[in-house]
Amino acid sequence: MRTDLAVIGAGPAGLAASLVAAARGVRVTLVDASPEAGGQFYRQPAAALGARHPRALHHQWRTWMRLREGLDRHLTAGRITHLTDHHVWCVEGDSTKESSGFEVHALLGPEQEEPVVVRAAAVLLATGGYEKVLPFPGWTLPGVVTAGGAQAMLKGGLVVPGQRGVVAGTGPLLPPVATGLAAAGVTVAALVESADPRLLARQTRALAAEPGKAVEAAGYGARLLRHRVRVLVRHSVVEAHGTGRLTAVTVAALDADGRVRPGTGRRIPCDFLAVGHGMLPHTDLAETLGCRVVGGSVHVDDEQRTDVPGVWAAGEATGVGGAALALAEGHLAGRSIAARLAGAAPDQRGGERAAASRASLRRFAAALDRAYTPRARWAEQVTDDTVVCRCEEVRAGVVRGAVRDLGAGDLRTVKLLTRAGMGWCQGRMCGPAVAGVAGCPETVTRGPFARPVPLGVLAREPEEGCR
Repeated sequence: MRTDLAVIGAGPAGLAASLVAAARGVRVTLVDASPEAGGQFYRQPAAALGARHPRALHHQWRTWMRLREGLDRHLTAGRITHLTDHHVWCVEGDSTKESSGFEVHALLGPEQEEPVVVRAAAVLLATGGYEKVLPFPGWTLPGVVTAGGAQAMLKGGLVVPGQRGVVAGTGPLLPPVATGLAAAGVTVAALVESADPRLLARQTRALAAEPGKAVEAAGYGARLLRHRVRVLVRHSVVEAHGTGRLTAVTVAALDADGRVRPGTGRRIPCDFLAVGHGMLPHTDLAETLGCRVVGGSVHVDDEQRTDVPGVWAAGEATGVGGAALALAEGHLAGRSIAARLAGAAPDQRGGERAAASRASLRRFAAALDRAYTPRARWAEQVTDDTVVCRCEEVRAGVVRGAVRDLGAGDLRTVKLLTRAGMGWCQGRMCGPAVAGVAGCPETVTRGPFARPVPLGVLAREPEEGCR
């Protein structure tokens, strides 16, 4: 399959870029792992569920409808081809004689059948982000889910993880998760935020530049009050309890250094815990292409171009900042791609608003990063028998032993000595946890593929797989 532009990811950034590029005459192939466009932010319930009021689970519904209607128009006109349920596992340079460009390798569905190769002159990486997972005693019990996972269950499946729960961790995702669950009839016993609200209050300049965000936050606060959700700031979940399934959690207050304050623990009965500690950018495909990654995010210029010619990136992959920032970056990337493929520099007229919005929203995202950071001493509460790598069932004591007794001083050595990070996720999920327990920098070594691939796919002819 040949196209002008391959867009990987159909979230806000990917959709915005696809619509802008297609409107300027670019043939776009939109490749996405989900069965429907929208990404996590605009995740919709399956049509078979017959949701009567899907907009009740979302805000910015009008923006979503504009994106959806625009996509439908371009699909009907043949300017965009949308490959749903396709999982991209590799992107490489195209060395065919017909054209220079890239080959995007994808597999269809959970069974990973029907390999597809999209050959494109340009690629946009709109791969989004994923949740940062930090362990604590009892976190592997059934009933403990990520905050984003709980939200995805509600938005996409119209189901909830339990009847009485706790939402905990840190970050701006927690209030919408708590209010969404409460509105669905769940008893949210507590929202446990480890950050100090005074840190957020100090970011006055960045916050003042985005008054809409303040209104949104106030709305969540009002809903928390209406649903009688108890909010505990400067607190953290230190242990989950249960035999075979979660039955309660213990939360405790934190001091200024992030340590648990003795004597402040309280036990909260619950049948689920939705816990999140922020988001991390998906950079796997960017790294395999050789794109520069700085501070865990794909580095881009003012046009959203990476340092690899022909490769652009937008959205959470370039730094977690929310849907509005992703839309602005996608818009700018689409304009740049259309112009560059036509052999011209982007027309600055009409792009000033998106550029200004991007700059303001990036400052706002940086302010949130400074305010919402996982507590510094979280690893001190991880007992030696706590599993930190679920794929290989490696416990914290084994990781600490590799550092203390075997001299491991970096994450790669810890991995070689303990197998932590050698499983299915290849360290994507457990990397921050293992690094924190080991006291090493978070420098996870990426493999050549962005996801596990069946051996049969790799054994095919050279033109059907990454070389």
